Amino acid sequence: MDIASLVGLVGAVGAILAAMIAGGGVAPFIDTQSIFIVFGGTFFAVMYANPLPVFLGSFGAMGKAFLPPIKKLDETVERMVELAGMARKDGMMALEGQPVPDKFFEKGMQMLVDGADEQKLVKQMKSEIASMKARHEVNQGVVQGWVDVAPAMGMIGTLIGLVLMLGNMGDPKSIGPAMAVALLTTLYGAFVANVLFAPIVRKLEYYTSYEVVYRDIVLEGLRGIARSESPRNIQDQMAAALPPKLQSKFELAA
Repeated sequence: MDIASLVGLVGAVGAILAAMIAGGGVAPFIDTQSIFIVFGGTFFAVMYANPLPVFLGSFGAMGKAFLPPIKKLDETVERMVELAGMARKDGMMALEGQPVPDKFFEKGMQMLVDGADEQKLVKQMKSEIASMKARHEVNQGVVQGWVDVAPAMGMIGTLIGLVLMLGNMGDPKSIGPAMAVALLTTLYGAFVANVLFAPIVRKLEYYTSYEVVYRDIVLEGLRGIARSESPRNIQDQMAAALPPKLQSKFELAA
């Protein structure tokens, strides 16, 4: 669980609700027409802009902002060093069936077992990384669609409310509801874009960058094993890509 995502979302929504309650309650800020225009309109517009499987799959991707499949980089280096020691002592076949954190790591290790050289390994694994980034960018594009479309739907709702208001200036009772639609759709559009979905986009982009770093570290370690380098050299090469705090862990261990 990403505590920052959960606490940030609850805190942002809570702060807005607190301001509403302090101003007289939540009820004045609830309008069915505005909700339908912004939430319904944005939902269908984003669906319209994307293939259905991509659109539906994006909801699962959004969940990763709260439950990211994070791998610990220091543990990855430690495991790679163990495997390098096995391969150097007993040969590549010793890596067969060894437990590793994920499919990417497993695929690269299996290539070594099957006799792939460093060039083939790097080409295949770089292709895997590029494919992963492309998949993530597609999902992030869908989520970004919510950020882009919601304020526009809010503006459409505002214009609808103004038309209704100006068209019924002779009836004072109709002015209030029409003004509510005009103002609340703008509020809802800003809320959907900036509180709900923009932070998710930023968080997904961060986790994509983190995954790329992880995979680059794994690839560097596998290349070292392919070259039959010493476990210590492999550790140093992998640790170079770690944050300073984690690098110091391996420096102290040495």
